[in-house]
Amino acid sequence: MQSHPKIYVLGAGAVGCYFGGMLARANQDVTFIARLERAKALNEYGLEMDCKAFHETVKVKASSDLALLRDADLVLLCVKSLDTEQTLSEIKSILPNTAVLLSLQNGVANIEIASKTISNRIYAAVVYVAAGMIGQRTMKHHGRGELLIGGLGNNTADDQENLEGIRHLFEAANVPCLITSQIKRDMWLKFLVNCSFNAISGIGQIPYGEMVKSPEIVQLIEEITKEFLAVAALEDVKISMSEALTANDSIATTMVTQVSSTAQDLSRGKKTEIDFLNGYIVELGRRHGIATPYNESVHALVKMLESRY
Repeated sequence: MQSHPKIYVLGAGAVGCYFGGMLARANQDVTFIARLERAKALNEYGLEMDCKAFHETVKVKASSDLALLRDADLVLLCVKSLDTEQTLSEIKSILPNTAVLLSLQNGVANIEIASKTISNRIYAAVVYVAAGMIGQRTMKHHGRGELLIGGLGNNTADDQENLEGIRHLFEAANVPCLITSQIKRDMWLKFLVNCSFNAISGIGQIPYGEMVKSPEIVQLIEEITKEFLAVAALEDVKISMSEALTANDSIATTMVTQVSSTAQDLSRGKKTEIDFLNGYIVELGRRHGIATPYNESVHALVKMLESRY
């Protein structure tokens, strides 16, 4: 990557606006690719960042025109998992071959989907941030905000250079960012907490801190976790129960007021990513011949709620 890269945020939801906003606040050349209404609001009024450490409006550039990506150096891929294949199909003839992508998406299947669609180098990011959008231009930050990044294949010298460049960009923007050599395992640990919390938060429209006050919900989280770990082991990802419970506890204590992205989507009448979360565990369980009734139950309930729209 160039020393002063042209950065595009593809998908200006809460995650894209938080990390893209932090880069823009640090005077990086950032353009948000968003739906027309959001792009117009961001251009006209700026991105309001209501964060734990500060509250300010950041002047940003935004557009709904995918053709702008023709000069991209770095693309933060922040679209919903269900939109990955279609979005990348639309931009593969636009992106320069030298452009690097960083997936900040939920789930563990996006890199594989992306790699089948485009030939650009694409890296994974494990995202730990609690955030939500209020209206078209306000990003409300509820906690955390760090990244783990890495490549899923055998990293070359070019890959390492790209990752170091990305890490430097975020660190200079006051975003903790570490390069990890075990990105697959780290992705699955984050995937675990997505599966443990997102659906339940969505069904109940309840924040994480409130969820864990109910002994019955704590028990449900543990049963979902047991099924998840059984499937993960067959996907060559070894996570102990104690590690899993620690990860779950960390989310409940560091993101107390956060409602899940699934809850936010359901409250807005939008399709969720549930097929790429608990639904993916159900799918993998069937492939491996493992029953996953708890994951099946929360998946089915979210699908039921989705069917109203």
